[in-house]
Amino acid sequence: MSRSIVRQSKFRHVFGQTVKAEQGYDDIRVSKVTWDSSFCAVNPKFLAVIVESSGGGAFLVLPLSKSGRVDKNYPLVNGHSGPVLDIDWCPHDDNILASCSEDTTAMVWQIPDHSLTRPLSDPVVVLEGHSKRVGILTWHPTARNILLTAGSDNLIIVWNVGTGEPLITMDDHPDLIYSISWNRNGSLFCTTCKDRRLRVCDPRKRDVVAERLAPHEGIRPMRAIFTKDGNIFTTGFTRMSQRELGLWDPTNFEEPIALLELDTSNGVMLPYYDADASMVYLCGKGDSSIRYFEITDEPPYVHYLSTFSSKEPQRGMGFMPKRGVDVTKCEIARLFKLLDKKCEPITMTVPRKSDLFQDDLYPDTAGPEPAMEPEEWLNGRDEDPILVSMRGGYVPPKSREFKVSKKNVLESRPTTRRSVSTMETNNLPPELLGRLLEELQNLKATVLSQEKRICDLENKLSQFTNGTD
Repeated sequence: MSRSIVRQSKFRHVFGQTVKAEQGYDDIRVSKVTWDSSFCAVNPKFLAVIVESSGGGAFLVLPLSKSGRVDKNYPLVNGHSGPVLDIDWCPHDDNILASCSEDTTAMVWQIPDHSLTRPLSDPVVVLEGHSKRVGILTWHPTARNILLTAGSDNLIIVWNVGTGEPLITMDDHPDLIYSISWNRNGSLFCTTCKDRRLRVCDPRKRDVVAERLAPHEGIRPMRAIFTKDGNIFTTGFTRMSQRELGLWDPTNFEEPIALLELDTSNGVMLPYYDADASMVYLCGKGDSSIRYFEITDEPPYVHYLSTFSSKEPQRGMGFMPKRGVDVTKCEIARLFKLLDKKCEPITMTVPRKSDLFQDDLYPDTAGPEPAMEPEEWLNGRDEDPILVSMRGGYVPPKSREFKVSKKNVLESRPTTRRSVSTMETNNLPPELLGRLLEELQNLKATVLSQEKRICDLENKLSQFTNGTD
């Protein structure tokens, strides 16, 4: 009796497919800045792309439903005075987006549910703490309003964007930081650096708890991401400039769990991780293909599945959270491939004959509710993401109405607040301080009433234009 030697996996036959041309996004002037960022961020509501712009930095935000040709006069988000280098959607609010730039700042934006009718230049918060360009930002996976930024000043700053204040600053890196990734519950993050070291950091202890010199022997940039079970997946280069991937146990960095050479190319490989399927998609800058792998507990631990190939090379890539995939078509991932002048969605699908919901493909996934508040995380609490069921698909909630809250400016009016670490109010006379506070409250009330009126008018305008399309 012959014995099958083919590894059993429900993801063995996953295939990629580009959507129809009319479902793509055309006439987008993708940024030409030389920075190894994905240039694209996507969530179940919006697609955001860093674009070319004169007189500063800008990015484009489109509702996912607004496919087709993008009008050349479509309003941009343009508050930065230098080129935008990275953007990231908040995992706990689909209308909140963070951006960072060569102008040394990071900014947080509130995007209205409808299409922008005018350029957006007033962020909710401006985060100022870096002395050189800010090239990396990433949201905490489970705590509300916690954002991490890294700059060319080799500093890592963890912010509470609800107050605009820096909570933690780390200066453990002697050279340029290439990538940062939180682990599943946000207790640790891993970094790769130009000094060729892979580090695991505990931000609340302000300490590097583990490090490995040269997980890949080449000198070109590395990338690293945490997997669901706490291991670290890396991409890099060999001494002979071959591209390579690795899997590491951070509690024992001596030997890799797996190390696999791929090909010879100059493009940095950007890894995108699906925690629910335990799959990694590798997208090389300048490549025209996407390789995908499954990570398991069985040797060789990182299993090659297949490659999706197309004709044109990619400038960047966006990765949809699992909440945004179509469960009725057995879609397990959706990537948004940036070309020179357009964005092409690519669906990754498991072939199944049944139209019923496939429980084995869609375990409960990370939902939009934060598991804890910033203060709880800062005080040492750790929580895994709050999970939601994918049965019946996921419907994004509407944008929250702006609320007045002294603790959380993300739920208050969308006006710029510059971050400050201290306020010089101790030396003011009590009478003057009282008058200033009273005047400030009156101004706030006036502005809020006007902004509520603007929001109402914009919503009516949006309903009118949607009804006449």
